[in-house]
Amino acid sequence: MNSAKPNTPLRSVLITGASTGIGEACTLHLAARGWRVLAGVRRDADGRALVSKASGNVLPILLDVTEQADIDAAAAHIGEVVGDAGLHGLFNNAGIGVGGPLEFLPVGMILQQFQVNVFGAIAVTQAFLPLVRRARGRILFTSSNSGFWCEPFLSVYGGTKHALEAIGDSLRVELRPWGIHVALIEPGTIKTPIWDKARQSAANAPGLLPEEALKLYAAPLEALRRMVQKPPAIAASPRRVALAAQHALESRRPKTRYRVGIDSRLQFYLRHLMTDRMRDRLAMMIMGL
Repeated sequence: MNSAKPNTPLRSVLITGASTGIGEACTLHLAARGWRVLAGVRRDADGRALVSKASGNVLPILLDVTEQADIDAAAAHIGEVVGDAGLHGLFNNAGIGVGGPLEFLPVGMILQQFQVNVFGAIAVTQAFLPLVRRARGRILFTSSNSGFWCEPFLSVYGGTKHALEAIGDSLRVELRPWGIHVALIEPGTIKTPIWDKARQSAANAPGLLPEEALKLYAAPLEALRRMVQKPPAIAASPRRVALAAQHALESRRPKTRYRVGIDSRLQFYLRHLMTDRMRDRLAMMIMGL
């Protein structure tokens, strides 16, 4: 599965969390454009499924971003694959979402969210930076509109995305002497399998939360349940994110941020027009608080 000829002239990009959703869309799109995509997946079956959908140029890499041994092994193998050409792109896309009232979220779930979304991205970036520097490549992070407009009951998820925003801004300046550009992809609502997971989480909530939580937060939890029944009409296609990633990797003048989706762009502008109290009232109205 991890076999390829080293020192080929293809531009190479590593995408973490490539098995579904945004990661899959970016993998297939960039591979079709001639990139050699090193697709980070956690299971062999996911890698085989990606290869079957692609028109070539996809090399699955077993990579759990929370396991340092996986990261080290992937860095060593990819170093052999790309050789002196180095790694032209590193796309830190792997992530998970946990929602619910912060008062009752188990600490273990909070730690796992930061482990995947933040510490995993940091560990992967540290491990692959020598290969990126060799190619004067580019580094991308999948952030979110929650990184600058965090909705209630997504405080932990939004916290991880706020962290990525800070990391991306700082790293962009740190790496500029080597010509390494850093970009943040900030999707709003995207039509991905995450909605299936959200519906399952909503269905499981009564069994995960204590009775007190179900009483104190009955109205907003019901509002959340209704919201995840189907993706909103404004949800953007994952291909929109793939096009943003393409521009970030290929353009001579890449942006520092790519806001994907109507909601992401609208919230960005409202963030600067509305006061905190105004945004609070809007959120309370939507959530039934």
